[in-house]
Amino acid sequence: MKLAITYAILACIATVANIAAQDLTIRAYTGAQAVLFSVMVGTGVGLVTKYLLDKRYVFRFRARNLGHDGQTFVLYTLIGLITTAIFWGFELGFHLVFASKEMRYLGGVLGLA
Repeated sequence: MKLAITYAILACIATVANIAAQDLTIRAYTGAQAVLFSVMVGTGVGLVTKYLLDKRYVFRFRARNLGHDGQTFVLYTLIGLITTAIFWGFELGFHLVFASKEMRYLGGVLGLA
């Protein structure tokens, strides 16, 4: 049970990092593809944050070297592609349906939950 709670807390931290990165990105860049670009930046920030937190606090993983860590990150990313598709679907779907920043972020949070 303790591990599940730890995992949930870390997921919340990564979600906040993701949404914060999106918000900062969309404030800095307002071009034609701003929403898509912000979602991509947020996804990258959230992914790296979640990987680093999971590696240390969930899996207690210690890489042998930088190459081993990179290989592990690639595998972690590949496994996350399905959940990323779900997250993007929710967030971009909410953006198209509701056309507001707040609802887009709500869709992102629901997709990450």
